[in-house]
Amino acid sequence: MKLLSIFGTRPEAVKLAPILLALDGEPQVTSQVCVTAQHRELLDQVLAFFCIDPDFDLDAMRPAQGLNGLLARVIERIDPILAGVRPDRVVVQGDTTTALAAALAAFHRGIPVAHVEAGLRTYCPAAPFPEEANRRAIALIADLHFAPTPAARANLAGERLRGGVHVTGNSGIDALRLVLGQIGATPPADPAKKLILVTCHRRESFGTPFAAIGAALERLARRRDTDILFPRHPNPGLGAAPRQAHALPPLGLPDFVRLMRRADVILTDSGGVQEEAAALGKPVVILRETTERPEAIEAGAAVLAGSDPDRIVGAAEAWLEGIVPPPAPSDAYGDGFAARRIVDALLGRPVDEFIPNRLAPAAWSTLTS
Repeated sequence: MKLLSIFGTRPEAVKLAPILLALDGEPQVTSQVCVTAQHRELLDQVLAFFCIDPDFDLDAMRPAQGLNGLLARVIERIDPILAGVRPDRVVVQGDTTTALAAALAAFHRGIPVAHVEAGLRTYCPAAPFPEEANRRAIALIADLHFAPTPAARANLAGERLRGGVHVTGNSGIDALRLVLGQIGATPPADPAKKLILVTCHRRESFGTPFAAIGAALERLARRRDTDILFPRHPNPGLGAAPRQAHALPPLGLPDFVRLMRRADVILTDSGGVQEEAAALGKPVVILRETTERPEAIEAGAAVLAGSDPDRIVGAAEAWLEGIVPPPAPSDAYGDGFAARRIVDALLGRPVDEFIPNRLAPAAWSTLTS
C-alpha cells in the first residue's frame, strides 16, 4: 500500500506524527509525506521534534495570505504530486484549508481519502470559521472516517455519509504522551501564585471579542495571587497581546506542554488545547461561543464562556479559589492508542475501537505524570 499524508499546520503535524511513526513500522506500507507549509514556522518546530522529514514541501505560505488564494495555490501544487506519486490513498487530518485542498485534489483524481479526526461538529458554519465548513466538505469526499469519540461518530451517522467509520480516540493524545515521555518532570510552580495560561488565535476572536477577553484578563490580573502567561500565535490579525498578560513568543511543543502541566487554569479558544487539558486534568475556560468538543463540558472539566468578561472571570475564579475542585485527568478524548487503531484500519485489520472513560483517573494520571 502506498499512502500519502498531506498537512500544513502545527495541529495537523502534531496529530499525524504518531500515525506516521506507526506507519514506519509497517514494512508492507510505503508512507510518504507532503507538507504545504500553510504555517511555516510552527509546522517546522513540530517536524523537527518528531524527526519527520517530508518527501515534498510545497512552501505555500504567503504573508497576509487569504483563504481563497491559499486554497487555490495548495490545490495547484498538490496536483502534480498526486500525479507523480499515484498513492493508493491520501490521509488528511482535521479541518484546515490544507486538509480541504488535499481532499478535493485527491477526489478529482479518483484517489480515496482517509480523514483523521472526522465528525467534529458545531453545525454553525461561521464558528469555527472556516473549519466547520472545511471538515463537513471533507466528510463528503472521504471514504474512511476516523472519529475520535462516540459523539463524533454519531454526527457522521446522522449525515448518511459513504464509507467506514471507526472510533479511534484522538491521535493528539498519543502525541501528548510522546511529548510527556521526552520532557521529564516539570519544575514545581511558585506555591504563592496561581498560573493562568491563555491561548487565543481564532478568527472569531479578532477585534471586539479579543478586546473583551483582554478586559477579563485585566480583572484577573488584579488578583495578587495570579500570573497570566500568553504564548502568542503569529497570526497578524490578532493584534497586540493584552497588557495584563505576560506575552511569550510562539512556543515549541515541549515548552507549551510544560506550561500546561504547571497551569492552574487554562483559557483558550483552541480545540487541541481543550483535549490536552482534559488528559492532564486541567480546568479550561473556553473562549468561544460554541465547541465541537463537548465531552469536557459534560464532565464538568470545561466551561463555555465565549468572550464575555463576567463569564470568563467567574469560571476562572471558581477554580482558582477552590469553589469548584479541579477535574481528574480524563481519557474523554483518547487513551493514547489512536494511531495504532488508525493504522490497523488503513490496512484492513480488525480495530478495537476506543471506549472513553475505560481508564480510571488514577491510571490515566500515571500515564501523564
